[in-house]
Amino acid sequence: MKPRNQQRRGVGARGSSIYSVPEMATPLQQQVIKKIFWRLIPFGIILNVIASIDRTNISFAALQMNQRLGFSGAVFGFGAGVFFLGYALFEIPSNLILARVGARRWIARIMISWGLVVIAMAWTQGEYSFYLFRFLLGVAEAGLLPGLLYYFNNWVPRKERAKAFAALLCGFVVANIIAGPLAGGLMSLDGLFGLAGWQVLLVTEGVPALIFGLLTLGVLTDKPDAANWLSAEEKATLGALMASQEAAHVGARSTLFRQVLRNANVWRLIGFCFFMQLANYGVLLWLPQIIRSLGQLTTLQIGFLSAGPYVLGAVCMVLWGRHSDRTGERRWHLFVAILAGAIGLAGSALAGTAVLGYVGLCIAAIGISSTFGVFWALPGDYLQGLAAAGGLAFINSVGITGAFVGPYVVGLVRDRTPGFTVALLLLAGSAVVASLFVPSLRAGRAVAPRALQPGGAGG
Repeated sequence: MKPRNQQRRGVGARGSSIYSVPEMATPLQQQVIKKIFWRLIPFGIILNVIASIDRTNISFAALQMNQRLGFSGAVFGFGAGVFFLGYALFEIPSNLILARVGARRWIARIMISWGLVVIAMAWTQGEYSFYLFRFLLGVAEAGLLPGLLYYFNNWVPRKERAKAFAALLCGFVVANIIAGPLAGGLMSLDGLFGLAGWQVLLVTEGVPALIFGLLTLGVLTDKPDAANWLSAEEKATLGALMASQEAAHVGARSTLFRQVLRNANVWRLIGFCFFMQLANYGVLLWLPQIIRSLGQLTTLQIGFLSAGPYVLGAVCMVLWGRHSDRTGERRWHLFVAILAGAIGLAGSALAGTAVLGYVGLCIAAIGISSTFGVFWALPGDYLQGLAAAGGLAFINSVGITGAFVGPYVVGLVRDRTPGFTVALLLLAGSAVVASLFVPSLRAGRAVAPRALQPGGAGG
C-alpha cells in the first residue's frame, strides 16, 4: 500500500500530465478531472497567450515606434501603463456581467472587442491617440483573467486549483516566450502593404483575438450541468466532489460581495498583487529595451533573448503550483517565489557584465512567474458565490494598477538616469514590499481527506 502522503498522478497525452489526482480518488473521479483539464485548460491557455501578446506587443513596437513618433521614455511608459487603468475601472462590472450572462458569450465579446482595438492601434498618430488606444484596449480586455478564474472555480475541485491556475496562467508566460521571436519577424517586414514594421506587428497580432473570440462560443460550456461532453454519471461525480471540498471551507468565506470589502485577507492579497504587478510589468513592458541596453543587438536577436527568461519561468511556474497543491501549503510558496524575483531584479541591476545582467533577469522571471498559480488559488479560500465573481475582479482590478505604476516609473527614471540600474533596483524593492503582505495571510481550512475517499462524500 502506498504511503498516505503519496499522490497518484493522472497521465494525459503522451504519458505526461499537467495535473495530479489526490491519493484515494476513485477511478471515476480521476476520469472526470482528467477530462475537464484536457477539454478546458488548453483552450484557456490559448486565450491567455493571445491576451498577453496583445497587451505587451507595444513593448516590441516601441523599438521602432518611439523613434518614428518621437516618444520619450515617460510618454511610452505612461501609454504602456494606461492600459491597466482602463482595465481596472471596468474589471468588476465586466466580471459581474459575466457571472450573470455566462462566460461563453461574455469572453467571446471581450476577445472580439480587444482584437479590433489592437488593429486600430496600428494607426496611432501621436502621444494622445497612443494613450486613447491603450486605454480602450484595457477597457475591452477587462474581466478576462478574473472571468476565466471564476469560470474554472466552477469546474475544478479545490485541491486541483493551484496547478490548474498555474497551467492556465502559464499562457501569459508562454506568450512572453513566443512574443519576442514573433515580433522580431513581423517587424522585419517593414514596408509590407505600405505599413511600418511596428504597424505590421499590431495588425497581424490583432487578428487571432477575433478568430478565437468566435471559437469561444463553440468551445466553452458555462456550467458542468450543461456539458454534453460529460455523462450524467460524470456530472454527478463532479458535483459531489466539488460539494465535499467546498463544504470544508464554507464557514470561513465571504459569500456576498459587500463582505469582500470587510475581508482583511482580500486587502492583503490586493497589496501583494499591486507591488508584484508593479515589478512584473515594470520589467515586462521594458524588457526589449532593457535587453537592447546590454549590447549591440538586432531586433530579431532582442526578440529571441526576450523569450529566454520566460521559458524558464513557464516550467517553474507549473512545477511550483504542483508542489503547492501536493503539500497543501500556499503562503510560503508565495513568499519564497516573490523574494526570488526580488533577488533576480537586484542582481541584474548590480551585475558587472551583460551576461550576469541577463541571468538576473532570468531569475526574476522565474520567481515572479512562480507566484501566479499559487496566488490565484488563495482567494477561493476566502470567497465563494457572487463574492467570488466580484472579489476576484476586485483583487485583480485594484492590484493591477501596480502594472500602470511600474512602466511609468521606469520611463520617468529612464529619462533621468543612464541605463536601467536605478529602475531595476526600484522594481526589486517593490517585490520585497509585496513579500511583506504574505506572512499575515490567514491560512484557509484544510480540506478533509475523507472527502476524496471511496464511500465518502466525493465517492
